[in-house]
Amino acid sequence: MVSTQKTVMIIEDEPDAAELFAEMMRVNGFRVIKMFSSAPAIPMISQEKPDLILLDIMMPDISGLEVLRYMRREPDLADIPVIVVSAKSMPGDIKTGLEAGASMYLTKPVGFRDLKEAAEKVLAEHKK
Repeated sequence: MVSTQKTVMIIEDEPDAAELFAEMMRVNGFRVIKMFSSAPAIPMISQEKPDLILLDIMMPDISGLEVLRYMRREPDLADIPVIVVSAKSMPGDIKTGLEAGASMYLTKPVGFRDLKEAAEKVLAEHKK
């Protein structure tokens, strides 16, 4: 039997935040892959081709924006929906994230319902 479970990759350098998001997504039935830095996440995205990515912007190595721009340039990865989840909440930050290719931009702290609704929305839009 083929699994219909969707995979979400969480790219977040703060372990507590990553685990919180992971738990929220597991409760919603997702298979979760956690990555704590951007550089190893890039080949992992290509390998796993997750259904959805939750991406932090402020990372210790490569900015989440660079990961997003890279994905949007790669034909195999360009269609994967990405929800940016960042503490950067200024209108300019949000605009930059969306211009870089984010499907949606959420600011921390993110509640369970907001994350669930965002994931459902971008996945529904992605199917079209």
